[in-house]
Amino acid sequence: MGLFDNLDDLAKQHETQIEEGIERAGDFVDDKTDGKYAGHVDKAQDFGNDQLDKLTGDQPERPADQPRRPADQP
Repeated sequence: MGLFDNLDDLAKQHETQIEEGIERAGDFVDDKTDGKYAGHVDKAQDFGNDQLDKLTGDQPERPADQPRRPADQP
């Protein structure tokens, strides 16, 4: 078993915790910047979650052009 196989297995075992970590990291940045970069942070969170989905073999239930969550309204 190679290094990447181990990473795949760990990501599958801890997918929920990783998703929560991505969300919390983005929320932390939003809080510290008073939402100034919220759009960029949301894109980064979506990208991180999409990469996690690819790593764990999960297929997103949404079209690729639809964001994971609705954009925050000002």
